[in-house]
Amino acid sequence: MDIIGGLLEILQPTTLLLICAGTIVGVLVGALPGLSSSMAVALLLPFTIYLDPIPAIAMLAALYCAGTFGGSITAILINAPGAPPAAATAFDGYPLAKKGEAGKALGMAAVASVAGGIFSLLVMILAAPALSTIAYRFGPPEYFALTVFGLSMLASISGKSAVKNLIGGAFGVLIATVGVDLTTGVERFTFGFPELYEGISFIPVLIGLFAMAELLDQAGQKDMPLERFSMSALKLPSRADFKRVWHTILRSSGIGTFVGILPAEGSTVAAMIGYNEAKRWSKNKDNFGHGELEGVAGPEAANNAATGGAMVPTLALGIPGSATAAVILGGLQIHGLRSGPYLFENQPNLLYAIFFAMLIANLVFLGFGLVGARFFSRISLIPRQFLWPTVFCLCVVGAYGVGQSMSDVYIMLVAGLLGYFLNKAGFSPAPIIMGLVLGHLVENSLAQSMILFDQDASQFLTRPIALFFFALAAVSIASTPLGRLIKTRKRSEADRLAHGNE
Repeated sequence: MDIIGGLLEILQPTTLLLICAGTIVGVLVGALPGLSSSMAVALLLPFTIYLDPIPAIAMLAALYCAGTFGGSITAILINAPGAPPAAATAFDGYPLAKKGEAGKALGMAAVASVAGGIFSLLVMILAAPALSTIAYRFGPPEYFALTVFGLSMLASISGKSAVKNLIGGAFGVLIATVGVDLTTGVERFTFGFPELYEGISFIPVLIGLFAMAELLDQAGQKDMPLERFSMSALKLPSRADFKRVWHTILRSSGIGTFVGILPAEGSTVAAMIGYNEAKRWSKNKDNFGHGELEGVAGPEAANNAATGGAMVPTLALGIPGSATAAVILGGLQIHGLRSGPYLFENQPNLLYAIFFAMLIANLVFLGFGLVGARFFSRISLIPRQFLWPTVFCLCVVGAYGVGQSMSDVYIMLVAGLLGYFLNKAGFSPAPIIMGLVLGHLVENSLAQSMILFDQDASQFLTRPIALFFFALAAVSIASTPLGRLIKTRKRSEADRLAHGNE
């Protein structure tokens, strides 16, 4: 009866209208570089005070889902991820757009996002209490092991040189150390600038490495004939395309749900891992970074699955699974609702209402994404002299909007120049971004773990979950050279048999 009650609450005309409005706003906000769903939910939160609890939380949850997908639109079309979770989508989405297949990339992003979102919602409603106990067991040692596993993927995250990938990842981790160390209070690499005391924000670097670097590259081609994308930019993915990537979507949905359940991990980490695993298991590894549909489906399924996963610890434990979930948790408190076992026992209608709100939001932005893909893809047909000045303005606004500080704009410009020259030198932005994302987590969790273990690192061996992730990291590191060795042996065996038959 509780599930029926939740459905009836959501099917009220006013609530449905608010869900649709939240979905459309989320897609549009997510598509603007520098703006995120957490920022949009935070701005919308004061206006929900005048609403009943269920319509208010339903609208916020819908905006959360749609904002995660919205970032893929500009990531694919102009190489400017609208939100951090869409950074991995740009690796193959933008090359697809340059090939004239923007519609195919956008359609795949929409379907993969919805599939990941629905998968995580089913997990949320069926297994939230049980899965929340797993998340509750994660302490600093487990988070450190998880981030080590993530960093172990640096060598293979892009199709370029493994050595350059490792150098780029190490540089990203180095950027993450700028600012005051939270454990010791020591200033590092601030060079006397107060603006750097709190560290370098992720979003200005993201905008600079992707959008600004691409803008500078396009500016260097201003005297070249303008390449017009073919009308295939307006075509959606075919049934054969979906058949080829369904296993990638399913795998990344599981990864995103699991990572989302872990408090404070969020969609960005899920998308990075989803992309890397899509490449690891793909038969077209060499095509990644050059326009591979699996490279779009993997991160998009993972980052949207993380939204449903993030609601598990938020609702079951009162521990936000992401920044946006933290704002939604604040919305619950504003309306006098307390998350945790109390919510499960006394407000089951609200839980099912949130589930149906996120489900409806996924279906709405599926239609919005598929129908709008033909319209959005026309952006790739706009001449460069009109498109890129607009992109530059969006980059400046997006970087400034993070903290209303011009220092973030300067960081974005420096990151753009750096990204431009690094691209020319053969370095991919993907490992730098992954190193920056995981750098804060690996440093802080290691410091907390060593304090917890009284500086005895051998205590990591007493944590089964940490050992599991360390083992995965070892397998990840060993898989690349082992794979090359197996390929070399197979090639040698094939050559030997060929010579023997002559």
